[in-house]
Amino acid sequence: MAKMAASMVESGEDAFRKIFKFYKRRNPPPDFSDVIDFSRGVPSDKVIPAKLDLVAVSETDAARVGLQPVRDWRAFSLQGYPGFIFISNPFLLGSQPFWVRQCLKTYPQKPNVCNLDMHMSSSDTQDIWGKSIHGLSCPPSGKREPKTLLERLRWVTLGYHYNWDTKTYSANHYTPFPAELNQLSFQITAACGFPGFNAEAGILNYYRSDSSLGIHVDESELDHSRPLLSFSFGQSAIFLLGGTCRHDPPTAMYMHSGDVMVMSGQSRLLYHAVPRIIPAPEGHTALEMEGYSLASSLRDSTVVEQMSEQDWAVCSRTDAGQTDGYHEGSVDGERSKRKRSSSCDFVDIGKT
Repeated sequence: MAKMAASMVESGEDAFRKIFKFYKRRNPPPDFSDVIDFSRGVPSDKVIPAKLDLVAVSETDAARVGLQPVRDWRAFSLQGYPGFIFISNPFLLGSQPFWVRQCLKTYPQKPNVCNLDMHMSSSDTQDIWGKSIHGLSCPPSGKREPKTLLERLRWVTLGYHYNWDTKTYSANHYTPFPAELNQLSFQITAACGFPGFNAEAGILNYYRSDSSLGIHVDESELDHSRPLLSFSFGQSAIFLLGGTCRHDPPTAMYMHSGDVMVMSGQSRLLYHAVPRIIPAPEGHTALEMEGYSLASSLRDSTVVEQMSEQDWAVCSRTDAGQTDGYHEGSVDGERSKRKRSSSCDFVDIGKT
């Protein structure tokens, strides 16, 4: 991989695009041996432990949003990427399904905006979950059934809504940002050295097994001094983090369910992309293996609610659950902190 990247730079070609296509290709499948896997420890000399503020978030506040105590988080930085922090699944066992349900059931609801609004009436997209639940609850018939609205979701915007045509956030198009998602972002950023973060905008991206997220830089926010957050839930994916220009070869890493990325400082305006989703063996995601029961790990004061068997059955059936990502950040610092996203990039969700 290093030799391939070097040859791209020497040839003057778009190194990022070449490596993006390398990981996206299906036949022959790419070699994943150079992909950094933070869940397996430190497999590369580029990976160094990241310092967190262990006293910025109490154990009670962390548990309230389904997070482990900060002392138990496994956080890493990368050589050559100042300001980039990768937190390998800091969530308490059993809490991820709640966030998946929020991404699939709650956040697509009005007044939030989704891709289906571009070609359907507001009444048709009023209750995406309710209109999809029957189709996703029934056993497969063997026939080719039309996709439910939930399976047709590609993105949802929260707070200050992103305009895909102008690539801007408008102060004139705002709906309340989810309080529990803001709390989650607040705790993550506090531990990473950004106290007082207030997420005001977000983009949730929904990935299928053949989906990808193109090469881009998140520069639409007015205040680039605030970090960009990305949460990922569902299937694993390959994430590419490059440099300030597309001739810089990117570093490839896995994003697994529950992983969180924080991009600040010099890494805030770097090119990045998701070229490939990695299906779990036999269709079993990490979420399915940990189950939906919350009783063993979560406290009464948590905002993370118990998941019903019916809701989890629907979440497990929809292909949208393969990787829900989002980013978070802010618009202008004090008044408008926003946006990826959540993942959910991965999820984009907000910037502040």
